[in-house]
Amino acid sequence: MILMLMLIVMPAFAAAQDVSVLSQRGAVLFMRHALAPGTGDPAKFTLGTCSTQRNLSAVGRGQARRVGRAVRDAGLLHSHVSTSQWCRCADTARLLNLGEVTSVPALNSHFAGRGNREAQWRAVLDMLGALPKGARPLLVTHQINIVR
Repeated sequence: MILMLMLIVMPAFAAAQDVSVLSQRGAVLFMRHALAPGTGDPAKFTLGTCSTQRNLSAVGRGQARRVGRAVRDAGLLHSHVSTSQWCRCADTARLLNLGEVTSVPALNSHFAGRGNREAQWRAVLDMLGALPKGARPLLVTHQINIVR
């Protein structure tokens, strides 16, 4: 059983978040990707081909940079930065500039019948449980994966 404190950050509201809670032992930061206008993905969505996906806007890219800066300014270092394979999540994770980014399929969206909500959640919990003691994970994913 994993005991964790989760802070969920929606980038548009990051400036109002108290990131100091992330210094607590067992804290896990779940973050929704930054602003990517629209809902879902186009009909011809292809994983790994960003031109077929809904992507970050200029505002979203700025949000990701600001959130990363706020986390760094608070002195919070992350040992593991993991992301969904969707381009908007991977781009958010990279723009945060908080460390090496690893793609984790369990963080992929399960919106509109893609994926398996419960199996993915179990896989995320297993991944977190396998991290070394004292790890500070940051997970960039989709709102639907965070709101349970």
